[in-house]
Amino acid sequence: MTRTRTAPRRIAAPLAAGLLAAAALALPGQQAHAAGSVVKVTGAQGDWRLTVDGQPYQIKGLTWGPAIADADRYLPDDLRSMGVNTIRTWGTDATSKPLFDSAAAHGIKVIAGFWLQPGGGPGSGGCVNYRTDTAYKDQMAAEFTQWVSAYKDHPGVLMWNVGNESVLGLQNCYSGDELERQRDAYTTFVNDIAKKIHAVDPGHPVTSTDAWTGAWPYYRKNAPDLDLYAVNSYNAVCDIKAAWEQGGYTKPYIVTETGPAGEWEVPDDSNGVPEEPTDQAKAAGYTKAWNCVTGHRGVALGATMFHYGTEDDFGGVWFNLLPAGQKRLSYYAVKRAYGADTSRDNTPPVISSLAVEGDAAKVEAGRDLTLAVKATDPDGDAISYQVLGSAMYLDKDKRLIPLPATDLGGGRLEVTAPDRPGVWKVYVKATDGKGNVGIETRSVGVVPPAVNGTNVALGRPATASSYQTGGGDCPCAPANAVDGKADTRWAADWSDPQWLQVDLGASTSFTHVQLVWEAAYAKAYTIQTSDDGNSWRTVREVRDGNGGVDDFDASGTGRYVRVHGTARGTGYGYSLYEFGVYH
Repeated sequence: MTRTRTAPRRIAAPLAAGLLAAAALALPGQQAHAAGSVVKVTGAQGDWRLTVDGQPYQIKGLTWGPAIADADRYLPDDLRSMGVNTIRTWGTDATSKPLFDSAAAHGIKVIAGFWLQPGGGPGSGGCVNYRTDTAYKDQMAAEFTQWVSAYKDHPGVLMWNVGNESVLGLQNCYSGDELERQRDAYTTFVNDIAKKIHAVDPGHPVTSTDAWTGAWPYYRKNAPDLDLYAVNSYNAVCDIKAAWEQGGYTKPYIVTETGPAGEWEVPDDSNGVPEEPTDQAKAAGYTKAWNCVTGHRGVALGATMFHYGTEDDFGGVWFNLLPAGQKRLSYYAVKRAYGADTSRDNTPPVISSLAVEGDAAKVEAGRDLTLAVKATDPDGDAISYQVLGSAMYLDKDKRLIPLPATDLGGGRLEVTAPDRPGVWKVYVKATDGKGNVGIETRSVGVVPPAVNGTNVALGRPATASSYQTGGGDCPCAPANAVDGKADTRWAADWSDPQWLQVDLGASTSFTHVQLVWEAAYAKAYTIQTSDDGNSWRTVREVRDGNGGVDDFDASGTGRYVRVHGTARGTGYGYSLYEFGVYH
């Protein structure tokens, strides 16, 4: 099973600073136990309940994303109004105290996490050998119990959560029989931590989160001291009940992350990238998740849904309830699920369709792109639009880049396509001026602009001052820049100057040049010609290059044509997907 995580995580601070701060917090933690709540898992098989000071407690939660400094802003004015009674974190250290304080002051509890490697499932975290690395295990045990001692009597604490998706994540590091041994060793270590936490704090339950119910057999076998199980599950959340029943488990569970389908659960679109659910589908995903959690009566004790965050990036738009602080349909779906009244709320615009006019797989770089959007506002508010782009599927850059848009009327928005070839995501935000937003996205395949004429450099012999022979997708030989393929490249050493030249075979005239840069581009360069490969004439000079596609007229004649880089735009070497010379 492969998973890609794109949304924000909170990870514990470095150990050294943590232990010093823990010492400072130890004294408050030694006050009378009555300062905090007594939290228990009670009942019997199929009839469990969570209690806080003897009263039934159903977790109606969200994972916590904002800065801790903003807790007093969001907890009382927003989370409480949503019906939220619990938040979940992934790391606990000295910085956690203000969050615990704010939560307690506003009647909210915290599932306090402890991070273990390799956390976050496949693609995340570093590797640890849980069979042999006693130093790491001793270090984590010392840190975790220090913080439990410091916070065990804090009224904001609901329970302790050891690790996040590490049973699944160990497949990053091991395979075969050794993977099985490591998973046994990891869950045995989790049990050791649970026993240590219970010894320090008998007043709060201990759980451990993983990304799939397939981790539960390891916990059942090796971690009997856990009070309950925990699992992150998105589109498959409604399968948890059957997995629990078929597995014959004898402990209750909570769902520590859930919501709409993630990247790893959706089909690819026509451009070969995961097809993001619509805003309406995402909202329905939260409703479905809560219904399935509450439908497993006497076993599922609640959920912290993913994600109460304001990050306005690729992962934030996919999962956050309020990216850039703006509320979306999912926000109100969670609010309704938790029983809060939304009848008087002003709610977001609803985008019913979004289409790319023309061929969405062949959008020319830097040229006009038209989007057709249909949106309505349930409250009759005026709608304004913003268009943004993401290069996530080109280079893992999760930022959203504004694409200035012209409203052509009739729901048609004209933007300038990104200048860099590859698959981009284009986002349309519809805002109502009342703090709400509807967001939809489509992928576009950006290609170099078509050029009239013949590419006389195509397939001709090419040489360069240097090229990278290995690493990543290399060797990146000079011939890659004249092979007509969009996914092969020439890459030079990391120094100035560097050059790439092509032998046209005979003296040839040309009128146009097109350079398709990889992320490592030239800020300054010249286009030169030569009759003998030794004496060069400059036909075009560029001093303000910004990467992407450089497409310009340049007239010259010669057997050899070269691009001569004099200043790199990045710290890497020059890198060209294609060097086209046209006549």
